[in-house]
Amino acid sequence: MKTVKVGIIGCGSIAQHRHLPEYKMNKEVEIVAVCDINEQRALEVSKQYGAKAYTNHEELLASGTVDAVSVCTPNYLHAPISILALNKGVHVLCEKPMATSKEEAQAMIQAAKDSGKKLMIGHNQRFVSSHQKARELIECGEMGRIYSFRTAFGHGGPEQWSVDGKESWFFKKNEAFIGAMGDLGVHKTDLLRYILGEEIVEVGAFVQTSAKEFANVDDNAVCVLKTESGIIGTLAASWAYVGQEDNSTIIYGEKGILRIEDHPTYSLIVQYATGEVANYELGKIQSNDEGGQDNSHVIEQFVDAIVEDKEPAVSGEEGAKSLSVILAALESHETKQMVSTFLAIKEAAV
Repeated sequence: MKTVKVGIIGCGSIAQHRHLPEYKMNKEVEIVAVCDINEQRALEVSKQYGAKAYTNHEELLASGTVDAVSVCTPNYLHAPISILALNKGVHVLCEKPMATSKEEAQAMIQAAKDSGKKLMIGHNQRFVSSHQKARELIECGEMGRIYSFRTAFGHGGPEQWSVDGKESWFFKKNEAFIGAMGDLGVHKTDLLRYILGEEIVEVGAFVQTSAKEFANVDDNAVCVLKTESGIIGTLAASWAYVGQEDNSTIIYGEKGILRIEDHPTYSLIVQYATGEVANYELGKIQSNDEGGQDNSHVIEQFVDAIVEDKEPAVSGEEGAKSLSVILAALESHETKQMVSTFLAIKEAAV
């Protein structure tokens, strides 16, 4: 099998700290191109990885030098760049949220089908060991019937790690489309769908800006979610957690409670109804704090899908279903009503 020649479009923090290092670690990949509208940034990254620098993604895609690209741009560019790449016969790994609307998401999925190329969305929480173990325990019936859950993802905000600080696109509605709910909340909607093994079909939400006065996107969101079997729970996404990052999930079941990423040592704690406790030390979740796992496994999953010609671990359809939940959350906040995601989920499955 020939080496997969890869280009990275958007050389900000996620590209520099996740995509580029993980591609470099992969023996089946050659990084041949990088692209950023900031020419100096593109040149610096290109020198570091021995790749050709571009400032225009259309030129990169027209060069015919890449088999696959990572799209690590501001959210509003995810769909148009991904669609162009797929139409050029290039495999795409797109950062989350995959798009800014269900129509964009569907257009991306259709472009992948028409081109026969892979489209994967970068939802890395599915590949965390504690999350995989929790899914396994639920799937095999160890927890019995699941009643409820609560999940949170919060930290001090992108200005702490973005290459552009407070000037980052994350805080600009015309580029980001959505704030903490799109940055962090979509991770958790995807995770809940993965762990519980069913769809979220109804959403009620408060989505607001309260901590970042310089931003015009949300920095705090709290949602009530209901799954197709009737499991109810809450999701919180925040850029206003001034202390340690919180990336925890707790699942309440008939036979016990799963505490995931809620302890400094044990990444999964199972508290059984019998009083027995099982502690799992599975390694820390990838985070902005020190000590998290070095490998998101997203890149290796994407490359494997290309090399082995198989369905990506997080397909465009899966990304669209997770996106539909945050779109419903926005609608719920605006209308002050519960919003069904059922239609969006059915459309994503077509």
